[in-house]
Amino acid sequence: MSYSEGEIRELAEKAKEVRRLIIRMLARAGSGHPGGSLSATDLMTVLFFKKLNCRPQELNWPERDRVHFSKGHACPLLYALLSKLGYFPEKELWNLRRLNSILQGHPDRRTPGVEVSSGSLGQGLSVAIGMALAGRLDRRNYKVYCLLGDGEIQEGEIWEAAMSAAFLKLNNLCAILDYNKFQIDGEVKKVMDIEPLAQKWRAFGWNVLEIDGHNLHEILDAFDIFRTVREKPTIIIAHTVKGKGVSFMENVVDFHGRAPSKEETEKALEELK
Repeated sequence: MSYSEGEIRELAEKAKEVRRLIIRMLARAGSGHPGGSLSATDLMTVLFFKKLNCRPQELNWPERDRVHFSKGHACPLLYALLSKLGYFPEKELWNLRRLNSILQGHPDRRTPGVEVSSGSLGQGLSVAIGMALAGRLDRRNYKVYCLLGDGEIQEGEIWEAAMSAAFLKLNNLCAILDYNKFQIDGEVKKVMDIEPLAQKWRAFGWNVLEIDGHNLHEILDAFDIFRTVREKPTIIIAHTVKGKGVSFMENVVDFHGRAPSKEETEKALEELK
C-alpha cells in the first residue's frame, strides 16, 4: 500500500505531539521512563493511528485488535496514545503515577484501553500468544501486537514463547521489538549480547522484518506485510534511538528511568515544537 506525503507529514506531527505529552507528564510526575517511551513513539503512533482496529467507546468490542506493552515501563507512550484516541480525557495524563490514579507507573487494567496489567519483563509475549490463540479458537479476526524491549529479550521465557508461537502458526500475532540498544544497566551488547538477532527469530520459525524504527514509510510497510503472512507469527525488529526526538536524551542511558528536570523539560519541549 502506498501512502501520500500528506499522510506521512500528519503522522510525523502526531508523533511529535505524543512526544510532547510524554515529556510533560513525566515532568509533572517527577519520575518515569522517557528513553524507551520516546524510542518507540514512531512505531506505536503508526500502529495506533493507522493500523489499529478499535472502538474507544466500546472497550469490550470482541473484534478489537489487542495491543500489549510487554515493556510496561514505556506506559507514558501508551497513555499518551490512548488519550489522543479518546479512551480518556487528556487531563488524566497529569495524574501519572499519583495515588489512586488510573495511570500508574506500569500498565494497569484500571486504565481504559489496557488489556493486561504488565511490567514484569519477559512475560508479555506469552500473554500475547494467549490472546492470539484465543482469537483463533473463537474464530475472531483481530490481530495481536506486542511491544518488546531489547533488554527484555535476554530473558528465557521470551524464547520459550517464540518457539510456541511458531509451532502454533499464529499469523495473527505481531511482535514489535524496540531495538534501541540500551537497557537500564547500559548497552545491551555489553550486558548480554542478543545478536545475531534476525537469524535467531528466523531459526525459531518467525517471519522477520527488519526496519528503521523512525522511518514512517518502513513502519507502515512492515505492518502491511504482517497482514499478508500466513502460518507464521511476525516480528518487526525496529532499530531505534533511545530518547529519540530530544537531543540530550538520545542514547543516554541515564534517561532510561529518570524524568526531566524543569530546565530539561523546557529545553525538550522547545526542540519538539
